[in-house]
Amino acid sequence: MKRNNHNLRFLYSALTAGVLLGLLSSCSSSEGNTSDQAAKTPAGVEVFPLKKGMLSSEIQLPGELISFQQVDLYAHETSFVKKIYVDVGSEVKEGQLLISLEAPEITSRLSGAESRWKSQESIYKASKANYDRLLETSKTPGTISPNDLDQAHARMSSDYDQLQAAKASYREVTNSLDYLEIRAPFGGVITSRNVNPGAYVGPSGRGSERPLFTLQEQKHLRLVVSVPEVYTTYLQQNDAISFRVKALPQDSFSAKVKRQARALDTRLRAERVEMDVQNDDKKLLPGMVADVTIPLPSRDSTFVIPKTAIINTAEGIFVIRVTDGKAERVAVQPGRTSDGKTEIFGALQEGDKIVTIGSEEIRNGSTLVTKN
Repeated sequence: MKRNNHNLRFLYSALTAGVLLGLLSSCSSSEGNTSDQAAKTPAGVEVFPLKKGMLSSEIQLPGELISFQQVDLYAHETSFVKKIYVDVGSEVKEGQLLISLEAPEITSRLSGAESRWKSQESIYKASKANYDRLLETSKTPGTISPNDLDQAHARMSSDYDQLQAAKASYREVTNSLDYLEIRAPFGGVITSRNVNPGAYVGPSGRGSERPLFTLQEQKHLRLVVSVPEVYTTYLQQNDAISFRVKALPQDSFSAKVKRQARALDTRLRAERVEMDVQNDDKKLLPGMVADVTIPLPSRDSTFVIPKTAIINTAEGIFVIRVTDGKAERVAVQPGRTSDGKTEIFGALQEGDKIVTIGSEEIRNGSTLVTKN
């Protein structure tokens, strides 16, 4: 009798546990279905109508200040330094004498050229006088044969040509003397001096490994910037830019675009752009690195959208267009970005509804509930 009571209690406990497990399983299943159903319920996505606009932005690029003109001055003739009139830092004017040289052999050559010129001049005068005499005598018939007259004329012409050659040689040596005085080809500042009085100098590689002087124009500078390919179409002649230099952080300078290479550097994939900078107070120095701010105003209206609408995936760059409640990915090419907005280019039409916050989870053909 006791054994039967024990079996009944065990059977009752098992039935109770089974009922409890069934209730728990039912509750869990109900909660799971509710969660899945909530996940499948499409939430409303915000969209906006596509419009065209003008997006203006600016870029920061490094630039370099260089002298507007710069020249290394060498001696034209092999010679010796006689006297130096300027030094490093000297400000000179165009045509100002910088250095005088001496070359005794040039003086000797000049004397020889002058002697040849005078000698040839005497020979020409004699042959001309002979021809003139024969020509006057030939006016009496039978006195001078035509052949003798022709020979006299030919000799006179030859002596004249020799005289002109002697004069040219003399002028050449005289010009060589002029090269013994080196003058400034333009106004500027002497930034390098590599010789002293008595030094042996000559053309590059012949007595002068380095130039006598380096002359730079510093009141007028060039600001050189390499503009990346993507921004080259936004720049035009006379566009104003601003820049700063580290040596004068409190000052801001301005310049205008004057020259564009109209070609890309194959190494940098950038266009060389030059601006003219007036530097009358000479606060700026050639070689300074500048932080350049270049404004990029829009020339034409383009589609401008919030940056959040763009989806950048491994397959490409897209925006999501909503057509008849269905999602459609449209490939686009982004342009400039400014203040959270981006230019885009693609197969889009004005008025298209675009999802404001794009997501990779939204696939082509997905049904979307939109809200404005």
